[in-house]
Amino acid sequence: MADFIKDIERPLGQGQKPRGRQGPRLGAGQVAAALAVLAVVGVSSMIALRDRPFRNPATVAVTKPEPAAVAAAPVQQQVPPPPAVPAPKKDGPQIIHVQPTETGGPAGIVVRDPSALTQNLAVAHVPDQALVEKGDGGLLPVRAADGRRPFDVYARPWSGARGARVAIVIGGLAVSQTGTQEAIARLPGEVTLAFAPQGNSIGRWMQEARRTGHEIMMQVPLEPFDFPNVNPGRNTLTVDASPDENLKRLRWALARTTNYTGVMNYMGARFSADQTAMAPVMAELAKRGLGYLDDGSSARSLAPQLATADRVPLAVGDTVIDDVQDRGAILKKLDQLESTARAKGFALGTGSAFGVTVDAVASWVAEAKKRGIEIVPFSAVAADPEKQ
Repeated sequence: MADFIKDIERPLGQGQKPRGRQGPRLGAGQVAAALAVLAVVGVSSMIALRDRPFRNPATVAVTKPEPAAVAAAPVQQQVPPPPAVPAPKKDGPQIIHVQPTETGGPAGIVVRDPSALTQNLAVAHVPDQALVEKGDGGLLPVRAADGRRPFDVYARPWSGARGARVAIVIGGLAVSQTGTQEAIARLPGEVTLAFAPQGNSIGRWMQEARRTGHEIMMQVPLEPFDFPNVNPGRNTLTVDASPDENLKRLRWALARTTNYTGVMNYMGARFSADQTAMAPVMAELAKRGLGYLDDGSSARSLAPQLATADRVPLAVGDTVIDDVQDRGAILKKLDQLESTARAKGFALGTGSAFGVTVDAVASWVAEAKKRGIEIVPFSAVAADPEKQ
């Protein structure tokens, strides 16, 4: 057949050399068979195309001539994109919280500025130079010239919503290095941490706690009944000491670190019940722009009256959550805090940085959030006379 094609393609008028044996030529039967195959292919194509008839010109792809370097392909008609939606402005309230009635308080809508719900954790451990002064034992907190207070500047932001709020303050940090590290690492940032002034490396632990989002406080040892048999530790403020001596001991504790919102009593049932001893302490806190947390362990404490008189932000604990060192007992106390918060809007519990306490609180907080409880810092539940 190859010789046959060559013979056909040879120009007319040129002679042919004699050939030997010729290859087989196409017979009439072979040609007929080839035509039959072509007919079958053609019919099949028509049947396949019958399912997509060209009845609706609007659905047909329109082809356009393309440059030789680009393969010609059907180009679908392009639909113009929808107009761009302008981004929300960043200088106004953007978050809307719908207050469910089952969490206490009337239903309503609260609009919050999202910038108020965050803090710059990269610099949260750096003291504001306008809020410190140099003391004999280190830097002491002080009101800024423009009126700002450590209580405000170092407070952890929260939503401001009118829901059930629970504040948990865990004290005794810096006494045990391992326990302190575990408490800072495991407790959510919403939990407030209080440092014992007798502890070690308080400055380093303060920085770590602030970087992880915790609001912090300083504990101050106050004289309990049966002192010195029951001794809160070095530089305890006592009823028999002079006001100047007690202020010196207070400033020693305050200078142990920076970036805290207030102080919390450590023991002190006798001291807090004595107005002559307690009044100078509260006046000093007012001058320095600090809040005060009374753990609520003594019903005779005069802290509420004195704080109101000196316009000191004050919170009183509802319960000590770990007076019994048992996980089940601690969880029960935390559940009681939730009930109190749903009844009156907020509740505050205090505890110490024991391993069982840290474990129970971390577990409970995760579940309480799912039930609509907001965990807030000490500053969020303190009554502030300057804002009333």
